[in-house]
This record gives sequence, C-alpha cells and structure tokens, in this order.
Amino acid sequence: MEVKVAKTAGFCFGVKRAVDMALSCTENDTPVYTLGDIIHNETVVGELKEKGIIPIYDLKEFKSLPKGKVIIRSHGVTRAAEKELKDLGFEIVDATCPFVKKIHNLVDEHSKDPANKILIIGDKDHPEVQGIRGWCNSDPVIIANEQEALDYSKNKGLKHIIVTQTTFNLTKMKGIVEILEKKSYDIIVLNTICNATELRQAEAEELAGQVDCMIVIGGKNSSNTQKLYDICIKKCVDTYYIQTLVDLDLTLLRSFRCVGITAGASTPKNIIEEVQKHVRNEF
Repeated sequence: MEVKVAKTAGFCFGVKRAVDMALSCTENDTPVYTLGDIIHNETVVGELKEKGIIPIYDLKEFKSLPKGKVIIRSHGVTRAAEKELKDLGFEIVDATCPFVKKIHNLVDEHSKDPANKILIIGDKDHPEVQGIRGWCNSDPVIIANEQEALDYSKNKGLKHIIVTQTTFNLTKMKGIVEILEKKSYDIIVLNTICNATELRQAEAEELAGQVDCMIVIGGKNSSNTQKLYDICIKKCVDTYYIQTLVDLDLTLLRSFRCVGITAGASTPKNIIEEVQKHVRNEF
C-alpha cells in the first residue's frame, strides 16, 4: 500500500509557539494554568497537565486559586477576561496566535468608529470567535454560513468591516462575501484566514483527489481539522476522522492501494508518524 502524507500536516506556527511557551513556564514551582484548553488536542492538553499546566474552564475559579501564571491559549481570550485575571493578581503569559492577535487589533481599531459595523465570519461558539468578539467596542455581527448571510438584513447604513476566523474555509468565506455584496452592503473585507490554513486546505483537497482513502487526524473539538475532513470527503468518499491511532479501524483500509494522511494544526508530529508507520507496517 502506498501512503502519502500531506507536507503541511501537523502543528502550525501559532500552535507550536503556544506549546513551547507553555513548556517554558514549568521551570519553577509557580502554579501554571491555562484558561480553557491551550490548543484543541486532548493528547497535548493531557501531556501538559502531567507537567503541571492545569486547564481551568471557568474564569470564576481563579478567584480561589493560588496566584501564579495564566497562559492565554492560542485562540485568544476576550479583553475583559484578560483584565480580570490581571486584576486578580495573576501573571499573564500571552500565547495567542499572532494571526489571531492581529484580528483583535483590527476589530478594536475599526469598531471605535460608530459608522462601522464589525462582521465576523466564523463559528459563534468557537473560542477564537468569542475572543475576537470580546475585543470589539460595539456588538459585532457573526455569520457562520451562506444561509445566515442570506437572512442578514440589518445595519444597512453602516460600513461593514469583515474579518474571518483564521481557520475558516476560504471557499465558504468567499461565498458569504459574495452574498453580502449582492445585497449592496458597503463592505471592507480584511482576509484574516491564516496563510497556513489556506495552504493546508488546498493541499488536503489535492491529496484527497489522488488517493483511494483519506485519514484526517485531529482533536474532536478542532475546527480546522473538521474543515479538513469536510474538504476531503467531498473529493474522497472514504475519508476517516480520527484523534489517534486507537481510533483507526485498520480493517477499513484493506481494499485500498493508496492512502492519504493529513492532520489539523493542533496535531503533534508523533501522532501523525505513529499512524503513518502503522498503516505502512500493516499493509
């Protein structure tokens, strides 16, 4: 069996940076926390927890915790959450992906003008989008799909400044923008999809068209991995989404001559290599 692995599979720059920053905080006995999961990968979060980096999911819990360092996850957090942690006496280690931080700065600046309306293309429940929303100085509009764009009919007199969740599907983003343009909204599009995301999605789509089966590796809560899966399954009906090798049913692969592997931006290299090696050894 031939196994092809996407060149861009695995940790992106922002995720690697966040994990490296987290590990550098374990050098002394100071308590270290993260507000939420630092990245969307349960294996990595578990490994960091073993090293003493404790994820806290409710901001209120910090009021009763020993003071120490709080690592801001790669997805970023709201301005209010960051301020509250500082006011409580915690040292902030900001591991927000620089591409996400750029969006925070953009919406902060543009939302100060009352003639502007910030429109965020993305999943309203995703922590990155929640963080972006928290840096707006007025309530933004959040649109996740073309139907929501078709239904949108408010704020006609305002200029819409459009930013996009960094891991959003580029094709879907363009479709949403086209709908808003046809509605004659005054818009400025700031394409904030990460370049690495664009490249990863394009490469996954190309690879999926060349193989008999695709394996997409990533955390179950990883937005960018889910989008890779959505892209791949359109090109290759036999596409499987797994978190680790344990989730892979090898019996499904026995009839395939060529298998492709890609992985989300929060998937560590060792998991990808383990899956790749096992598939090759078994077949």
